[in-house]
Amino acid sequence: MKYDVVIVGGGAAGSVLAGRLAENANTSILLLEAGTDYPNTDILPDEIKYATTGYAESPDSEHNWALQGTATEEQGEIHVAQGKVIGGGSSINGAAMQRGLPEDFDSWAAMGNDQWSYDKVLPFFRKSEHDLDIRDDFHGTDGPIPVRRRQTGPTPDIQKAFHAACLDEGYGAVEDTNGPNPAGVGVWPSNNLDGWRMSAAITHLNPMRHRLNLTVRGGVLARKVLIENKRAVGVEVESGGEIFTIEAERVVLSAGAIKSPQLLMLSGIGPADQLEQFGIPVIQDLPGVGQNLMNHLSAQVTFKVKDGLSLFGDVDGVHFGLHYTSDGSSEVNDMLMRTTPMVDERPERVPGLRTKFLNDEVPADRVARISITLGLPDGSGYVNLASDDPSVQPTFNYRYLQDQNDKRRVREGIRKAADFLETGAYKDVCDRRLHPTDDILGNDDALDLYIAQTVGTARHVSGTCKMGPDSDPMAVVDQYCQVKGVTGLSVVDASVKPKITRSGGSHATVLMMAERAVEFVAPA
Repeated sequence: MKYDVVIVGGGAAGSVLAGRLAENANTSILLLEAGTDYPNTDILPDEIKYATTGYAESPDSEHNWALQGTATEEQGEIHVAQGKVIGGGSSINGAAMQRGLPEDFDSWAAMGNDQWSYDKVLPFFRKSEHDLDIRDDFHGTDGPIPVRRRQTGPTPDIQKAFHAACLDEGYGAVEDTNGPNPAGVGVWPSNNLDGWRMSAAITHLNPMRHRLNLTVRGGVLARKVLIENKRAVGVEVESGGEIFTIEAERVVLSAGAIKSPQLLMLSGIGPADQLEQFGIPVIQDLPGVGQNLMNHLSAQVTFKVKDGLSLFGDVDGVHFGLHYTSDGSSEVNDMLMRTTPMVDERPERVPGLRTKFLNDEVPADRVARISITLGLPDGSGYVNLASDDPSVQPTFNYRYLQDQNDKRRVREGIRKAADFLETGAYKDVCDRRLHPTDDILGNDDALDLYIAQTVGTARHVSGTCKMGPDSDPMAVVDQYCQVKGVTGLSVVDASVKPKITRSGGSHATVLMMAERAVEFVAPA
C-alpha cells in the first residue's frame, strides 16, 4: 500500500500531525514509532501514565533512547533521555506547558520566517489547548491538551520563600506566564491532570485511532528516506529483524532534534564531507543539517533547608518560575530561575538524571536548589554522524558555555540566586548555602569552572534542521517545513526551530508547531 503521508516518529509532533491529518478521511496516514505503541490508556505503564514519576528518563527504562552526549568538556559524556515510546518526550517529561515567549516567534519572523510570527502562531497555541484556568484571547478552551496552573494543594515552604524573595528583589508577580507579558514570578503551567501526564499520544492521537485512514505502528526503526530524482518516495524501515520498504507521497520526519538530522544524513541529505566520510551518496548538500544544536542548560545553587519545613508538594502543589532579563542583555526575559528539592519524596522518581547532586554530607532529602536556566543562549553545538548504521546513535555536543556572554549571564544568575538566600524571605527557610562555596562564588574563573563541571541539561533539544530563507546557507527547511532541494520531504519537530524558545520549556511550543504545520504537509 502507498500512503499519502508517512510520519516518522510518534512523539509530540508526530502524534499531533497524525491526529489532525486523520480528520480528513481522504488522506491515508501511517505513523511509525521506534518505541512501544500503547494504543489505549488501560495498558500504559505507570512510568508513562503518571507525571509524578521520572523513571522513564532513566538509562534503565525501555522508554527512552538513553543517548550519550557531551554538555561540556569538563563533564565529558552525559546521559540524555529522549522519548522512545508513543508520545515521545510528551510521555516521559515533567508535564510542563510553558510556551515560548512572544518575542521568540517575532524573532523567528525577523530571520525570514514570517509564517511564524507571534500573531500567526497564537491561534495554534489556542487550538492545541484546553486551558482550565484562563478564558481570554490568548488561551484556548476547546483543544485537546489540558493546561492548568497547579495551586490547589499546599504550597511548600521553599516555594513560598522563592516567591517572596523574587518580590523582595523587585521582580513583579505575573498571573499568566503564557500570556503576552510573562516577565516576573508566576505559577508554572502544567498538563498534569490529577496526576496523569496528558501526553500528545493520549490527547491528540488516541481519539483518532478508530479512523480507518490512520495506521499506527510501534517497534519500527526508520533506516532512511528513499529518494528518487530529488523526490522522497518512501521510507526504508526495520521491524522484527526484517527490512521493509514503505511507499509514500510525502514523508515527514518528526523524530526529534537528534534523530531527524541523523535520518536526513543517512538518506544522503546533509554536509557533503560527513556523508562522504561514511560512503553515503550525496543527494543534497545541506551544511546546516545537524548544526545549530541548542538546549537549555541549568546551573544550581544548593542549600540546606531548616528542619521541620516542607520541600515537597503533592500532585497539585504550586511550582513558581521567574522570567527575568540579565543585566545588559539586548533580549528580554533571556533567563529563568526556579526552586526545587534535591530529590523528590516519591520513591518511584529516579534522582540525579539531569542535574548533579551537590549535597555534601547533608541528607539529600533536606537539600533544595535554586536552578538558573539560560533561556536564550548565544552559543550552539552540533550533531554529527558516527556511522552509516541507523542503529548507532550520532555524536552530539551541546558546547555549553563556549560563548563568553553565556558564561557571564550564568555567573550573574548564580550570584543572584545566592543573594536570594540572604534575603529575609529565606531567613527561616535556609540553614546554609552548600554550593557554590564563598571562595568559588567570589572568583569568576573558579565560578566558571564550577558551572562547567556541574551544569545540567534539559530535554529541549532544538535547532538542528533550522528553518530559514534561501539567503541563509545553514537553513535546512523553508518556513513551510519543506526540506530544501528535495520534494515531498518535510521535517516537523523542535529541530526546525531557528532559535530555541527562551521560556525554559519546549513541549507546548512543539505542539503548536505541529498544529501550525498540518496545512504545510497535508496533501493538496
